Amino acid sequence: MPLDFPSSEPESERMGQSGRHFLMCKALYEILRAAAGDEHTVSCDAFVYFDAAAPERKLAPDGAVKLDVPQHAFDSWKSWERGAPELAFEILSPSDSPERWTFEEKLLRYRALGVIELVVFHADAEPGSRLRVWDRIDGDLVERAISGESTPCLTLDTFLVVAPVGRELPACVRLARDAEGRDLVPTTDEARIHEAAARQREADARQREADARKRETDARKRETDARHDAEKRLREAERRVAELEASRREPS
Repeated sequence: MPLDFPSSEPESERMGQSGRHFLMCKALYEILRAAAGDEHTVSCDAFVYFDAAAPERKLAPDGAVKLDVPQHAFDSWKSWERGAPELAFEILSPSDSPERWTFEEKLLRYRALGVIELVVFHADAEPGSRLRVWDRIDGDLVERAISGESTPCLTLDTFLVVAPVGRELPACVRLARDAEGRDLVPTTDEARIHEAAARQREADARQREADARKRETDARKRETDARHDAEKRLREAERRVAELEASRREPS
């Protein structure tokens, strides 16, 4: 599957086919791309093959990151050619999305694949138990102890948190720059909104500066006008005094 999400079908049809799972995978892909940058490869729902002798042995992570391989388009990933992804994500069992394999089958495959960090988000689980992470230790995947719904993402030097994405997704696995999830890595729409807000703030700041300069200019003009008016009144007063003095000197 290409790296970018398909756009040939109308949005309503795609939503009818995959619902929440599509939205969560789309958001996850955009977040991973924003966090990883172009120097690392991010994929979504692309087949990853990990046994050259058995091509049927494969996975399709909902999100994956391969470090130090520049971002590029591909149809499938062969780990014996380009290495295994260090980071993989699974979004489990939203009620409107079918699964290819059980989670136990997936976990066995991820062990064989060789990922370093496996993140699992169970969208329908209770809050506090929706986020699970496995780390590779001594060749095995060992589940990490997580308190609440925040834990480091070691591969990308960020934090995994559960947070909303817009109005459509009240809860989704996300990346943040802080453990509390206040500084979230944005989706494409969020980044666009942030950029528009930043541009508006810059425009407002420029307008405030222009207004301040105009007020200063107006104040200087008022000061100049007042000085000129005072000088004019002074000259008029001096002229009248001179006229009075001249009239007194004239013979009766």
